[in-house]
Amino acid sequence: MRARIVSTGSYSPEAVVTNADLEKLVDTNDAWIVERTGIRERRKAAPGETTSQMCTAAAREALALAGWSAEELDLIIVGTITPDYPFPSCAVLVQASLGAKRACAFDISAACAGSLFAMGLGDQLIRAGSAKKVLVLGAELLTGITDWTDRNTCVLFGDGAGAMCLEPSTDERGVLSTHLFTDGNASKILYQPGGGSAHPVSQRVVDERLATIRMEGREVYKFAVRALVEAMQTALAANGLTAADLDHVIAHQANLRIIEAVAKRLDIPMSKVWLNLEQYGNTSSASLPTTLDEANRAGMLKPGSLIGMMAIGAGMAWGSAVVRW
Repeated sequence: MRARIVSTGSYSPEAVVTNADLEKLVDTNDAWIVERTGIRERRKAAPGETTSQMCTAAAREALALAGWSAEELDLIIVGTITPDYPFPSCAVLVQASLGAKRACAFDISAACAGSLFAMGLGDQLIRAGSAKKVLVLGAELLTGITDWTDRNTCVLFGDGAGAMCLEPSTDERGVLSTHLFTDGNASKILYQPGGGSAHPVSQRVVDERLATIRMEGREVYKFAVRALVEAMQTALAANGLTAADLDHVIAHQANLRIIEAVAKRLDIPMSKVWLNLEQYGNTSSASLPTTLDEANRAGMLKPGSLIGMMAIGAGMAWGSAVVRW
């Protein structure tokens, strides 16, 4: 038994932040941003809009496409590093807003790889017979923890949510395997130093902007390319496949340079890689399910298609998967 992705959904806030908008905030320009990231615009949550609300909107789309009611759900897993509150989890708020009374709900914190980690766990619980109908969500409100004076990070991040509905497969389709990895020794190349127990909320944390994203871009790039190539090679080998067997690649939309470098090293043509970071930027855990939803609703994913998935985020945490659609 394995899990099958039966439907997808996504949500993006209405407000658009363009590269021209960022030129008014920091020393940057459209050409500089596009050349280094491939991003032209990103979405920003409305004042008062929360991560759980974005999750709920994406979840409703996925549930409608699957033909499920929220009351049927056994499990809700949300990958996020920007929940509404430190506690309770974002997932329990989604459970309440959907009216999913039977569902157990909890969050996973693996940054940009959160939704892939959540999918892998959902697959394992379905394989174990512990759940039959699982809602996996990835959502972030990263503009709330972005330092808008740091041109190296403020150009990257946006807000949004994506969803996947999983159920037991009755044929050869489904999640063939998921492979998850972490390396805590690299935790300081991408992290949010303030707001936790190391640097609790204080006036100093606010003044020094410690509750915002800090990143060593070059180190992240080098780590990401190496780790994602190895992770996808692991997934392909586990299933007796080669990169040429893949019909599509759904990757975390972190940076166009990273995606292109990984595809080149794996000998995967970019025509097989679905891209949307030009419009949405890096939406962290929301990125992978949102990208999958776009490809799905565009009619690109056909029954039996082989899909390679990969994502990497702070931790460092990363992973890969092979899915037969």
